[in-house]
Amino acid sequence: MPTMKIRGGDLDLVEYEFNSFPPGQNLKTLGYEKKKFRLKPVKGKIIVKAPARIHLTVLDMNRFAPDHPGGGGIGFAIQCYCTAEVECTENSDEIDYSRSSIIENFVAVFKKTVGYTGGFRIKATDHQHKHVGLGSTSTVMIAVATAMNETLGQPLTNDQLRKLIGHNYVEETADGNIAFGFETGVGPAVSTYGGMAILGDELTLVYHHTFAEGKNVYILIPPTDISSAGTQEFDLLMNKARTLDYRDRELKAYLFLMDLVPALEQDNLKKAGDIIWEIEFRGSKRAEVEHHSFEIYHYMSKLRDAKLEFVGMSSVGPSIAVVTGLDQKTLEKILKPLGLTIAIVTRVDNEGLKIIRRK
Repeated sequence: MPTMKIRGGDLDLVEYEFNSFPPGQNLKTLGYEKKKFRLKPVKGKIIVKAPARIHLTVLDMNRFAPDHPGGGGIGFAIQCYCTAEVECTENSDEIDYSRSSIIENFVAVFKKTVGYTGGFRIKATDHQHKHVGLGSTSTVMIAVATAMNETLGQPLTNDQLRKLIGHNYVEETADGNIAFGFETGVGPAVSTYGGMAILGDELTLVYHHTFAEGKNVYILIPPTDISSAGTQEFDLLMNKARTLDYRDRELKAYLFLMDLVPALEQDNLKKAGDIIWEIEFRGSKRAEVEHHSFEIYHYMSKLRDAKLEFVGMSSVGPSIAVVTGLDQKTLEKILKPLGLTIAIVTRVDNEGLKIIRRK
C-alpha cells in the first residue's frame, strides 16, 4: 500500500502509511468485551432495513484520519434502503454480499465483543449507488450490525453498535484485503434514528431532529470523471480540506449551533437551506466541491437561483441533494436547461432502522 503525505500547512507535513490487512485482524472492541453478556440467540431470521444518508459536511477534518474516526459532521437519512437478513448458525459464518470482506471483518469484531462462539448466516443488499456520496458502506454495516445484535437478544445498545462500526470502519483494497477508512459517524447515526443529526468528535451524537417532513428529496448525479474513492479521496480529505478547516471550523460550528439547530426546531426548510449553502463555500466542504471542478458550484447556484429551498452536495460527491416542496415535473423543467436529470426521487426518512422478525 502507498505512503500518503498529509500537509496541513507549511510546518505541518506528516506521512501516513496505508496498511492493508486481512479481515479479522486489528479488531477494536472499545472495552465493551469486559462485560459478561448473557446472550439469548433467537430462532428464525432477523431482517433490518436501514436508510441511506446524505452527508452534508464534516465539521473539522483535522480531527479524524483513516484509523481515527471523528471530525464531527451533519447529515440526514433518506428513504433509500440497504437490507440485512441474519440468522444464527451453530458454528461457521456464511456471507452473501458482493463486498463480503467488510462484513466478515465486522462479524469478527462483533463476536469478539459479545463473546459469541456460534455463527451467522448473513445476506446483505445495498442501494446500488456506490461512491457517489450516499454512504453504501456505512448503511450496510449498521443494518448488518443491528440484525446480528437482534439475533442475540440485543446485548449492545444502538450507540455501542455505531461506535464499534466507526472504530472498525474499513474499505476494500486492490489486493483483496481491507484498510481503515474515513468515518465521522454521521451515516450510522442518521440510519439508526432517522431525520437530521449533528455529530461532534469521537462519534458523539450532539443533536437529532426530524427534518423536512412531507417534502421531496431529489438526488442529482452530475457527470464527472473525477474519482471520490481510494487515494484520490485521501489526497482530498487530508490535505487541502484540512487547511481550509483550520480557517473555518469555528464559523461552521457557530452556524450549526446558532442558526441550523433553531431552523430545524422551527421546521424552517428555507433557513436550513440558506445555512447549508453558506457551508458549501466554507472549509473542507469547499475542497470537496472543487474536487469535482467549479461546474458543481455552477449547477448548485442555478438551482438556488430557481428558488429551490435546500441544495447541497453529499459527502465527497458528486451527488447533489435537493429538498423541496416542488413536484417532480416542475423540477424536471428547471433541470432540463442545465442538462441534469433526477437519479433518485425519495423523501427524508424520519423513523430510522426498521426491524422485522421472521420465523
